[in-house]
Amino acid sequence: MDKLNNFWHKDGTRSVMASLLSIIIGLTAGSVLILIVGLCNPALGFKSAWDGIRLVFMGPLSTGRSAAGALTFGFNPASMGNLLFRATPVILTGLSVAVAYKTGLFNIGAPGQYLAGTAATLFIALSLPVKGSELVTFQIAQGMAEPAMYFPAWLVWLLAFVGGMLAGAVWGAIPGMLKSLLNINEVLACIMTNWIAANLVTWAFDVSSFKNIIENTKTSYIYKTTVNGVATSKMGLDKVFPGSQVNGGIIIAIVMAVLVYILLSRTTFGYQLKACGSNRFAARYAGIKDKRNIVYSMAIAGAMAGAAGSLYYLSGNTEFFWSTYQQLPAVGFNGIPVALLASNNPIGVIFAGLFMSMLDISGLQLTNLTAYNEYITDVIIAVIVYLSAFSLVIKLMLSGRRKKSGKGAQVK
Repeated sequence: MDKLNNFWHKDGTRSVMASLLSIIIGLTAGSVLILIVGLCNPALGFKSAWDGIRLVFMGPLSTGRSAAGALTFGFNPASMGNLLFRATPVILTGLSVAVAYKTGLFNIGAPGQYLAGTAATLFIALSLPVKGSELVTFQIAQGMAEPAMYFPAWLVWLLAFVGGMLAGAVWGAIPGMLKSLLNINEVLACIMTNWIAANLVTWAFDVSSFKNIIENTKTSYIYKTTVNGVATSKMGLDKVFPGSQVNGGIIIAIVMAVLVYILLSRTTFGYQLKACGSNRFAARYAGIKDKRNIVYSMAIAGAMAGAAGSLYYLSGNTEFFWSTYQQLPAVGFNGIPVALLASNNPIGVIFAGLFMSMLDISGLQLTNLTAYNEYITDVIIAVIVYLSAFSLVIKLMLSGRRKKSGKGAQVK
């Protein structure tokens, strides 16, 4: 019994319970909303509502409808693979927010860092010629001189990925420097750098030579990296999840999350970062260089967000539509609820990212297989995020109830 009580009172246990409670309440709220809409609309009814509720909980496992019109469920390799593909950038932007939070900072600049990483990655991936690629062949056919030297595709991929991380790190370090040197609030600095990145990247691609003119029906699109023969390896995942967009990016994201966890919990540098987050002035008194660590923290956070953009567009099956980024990419902001749901634990971010991706797939299945639309899953996410923001209150409630029951047992 004592071991059970000790386990319950651990902060990690209560954090997990608070997150699970937030998820359950969010899913319940979404289910109730589906039921209300179904019962209030004669064209839908209870059966349609029941189908919608099942898809919210088991969307990625839906295999369509039978000849009789009933929903069928089972292993759906395309949906499961797409779930992993969509989870990759969300996990990394979640890491970006979580790392900064450990140093007492709120990184709302992940969208700008994501764009910086995207731009650097695409410029590198499309600038270095790969022999026999569609892009080089097209350029030669257009009368351009053949490149003096070619690069192996794997080296271009590596340079593009590292370049994307470095660009994100530099963009993240800017608000970190403003915070450490001038004490400018990092939220304000991040908002400014977000919009600078959005407009700068839009301008850079608008004047670039990487506009997709091979497919002349496209406008404001940049070439896919596969046009230059560069794409993330599938690492055998396409055999497990045929028909999906999945690639080795999900493995890289998980490895990076584990490395961040080791950095924060098993190294002196990680201890110094967390010490600055707990109390910057006490850390300075203990001899820790708080200003430097603030910059380092935001640079690491930026590198994670840059890696998110890099892996998403290095997949080879995604196109960058630069005009849309006069608005900020939603995936940068999606890292905030992922980090909140994971209580800023790097390992927890993996599962929170997968869960958020699952809701995305469920939303698509709702749209495709019922009269409902995917925005219902946005309501679920909103409720979960709202409750996650109050995770401390939920943890105190859980702890309080346990203490009361413990006191009652002692009296008996």
